[in-house]
Amino acid sequence: MNLLELAARYPQRAEGGVPDWMLGHFRRRTISFADGRSDERTQVHWLQSRTFTIDLRLPDAPALPVRAWQDYDAAELRQLANHEGWVADSVWENGYLSWHGGVSLQLHNRWPEPAQLQRIGNCMIEFGTSGAYVEDWRLQASSGPLIGLRLLEECDAETGEVLQRGGGLILCGDRLGWVQGRAVELGESALQLRERAERAHGDGEALALLFDCETSLAYADGQGRYQVALSTLPARVGQSVSLEGFELPGAGRVCQHLQRPDGRAVVRTFIIDTLEPDWRAELATPTTGEAQRWFAAESETLSRYLEVLS
Repeated sequence: MNLLELAARYPQRAEGGVPDWMLGHFRRRTISFADGRSDERTQVHWLQSRTFTIDLRLPDAPALPVRAWQDYDAAELRQLANHEGWVADSVWENGYLSWHGGVSLQLHNRWPEPAQLQRIGNCMIEFGTSGAYVEDWRLQASSGPLIGLRLLEECDAETGEVLQRGGGLILCGDRLGWVQGRAVELGESALQLRERAERAHGDGEALALLFDCETSLAYADGQGRYQVALSTLPARVGQSVSLEGFELPGAGRVCQHLQRPDGRAVVRTFIIDTLEPDWRAELATPTTGEAQRWFAAESETLSRYLEVLS
């Protein structure tokens, strides 16, 4: 069964979670730091389901060519090791959002602070609680469906061997975020990913283990197929994310049966966060009657150059 068909046939919504105005796909327009400098170039995307987040951060640079891991030079490995992609549980409490658990390409938490968030219109502002930075996020997807699935594992369909552990899928309208964790937990180390990648330069097997964690962002094409546009893994760019082969084996879970590009038949097991075929996010947010009257009275100047920024 196609995932969109499954969501339409078995709709369900997670209890609690983040506010409705936080759901969907946001692109970071800018981050400003306490020293007065700002970054508008790093490509950052936030996809939010009811109770978990997918986050992807890549440099403003062309995707690296697809090569065997041992064939990447030191500069290319450094770029790959600075990619950021993760999935984590979202905890909303007293106006603050924090993240826990999940899987990440990076081996340490680069963004440890909880976030203070407020959204006005399509603009969501995130303040770092220490005052170190503020981020301006813009809503991208405004129509549904909204689907959130936590990936438990991907196994060989015949042997049951676990091939990947942890991850998630968030689909909101015509865009989709996908995370798949490493098959094997990396051993304890005080070194960061870029340092370990530098030491493993030329060792294809060691590098494959280090980078065995994917975060990708895909967009639906004219035929409704979700094609990867951005990814922590160069080989995934241009490939599709399959929505076929889903079934509902029991309450709270879905499975997907599919064949990988190498021909191996696999089964993915997910925990359902939400299946909302009719979800829709509005660009506008509520305001007071007094504010509406003020805007109407002053609209001749306030509306001179208005446009929707994304």
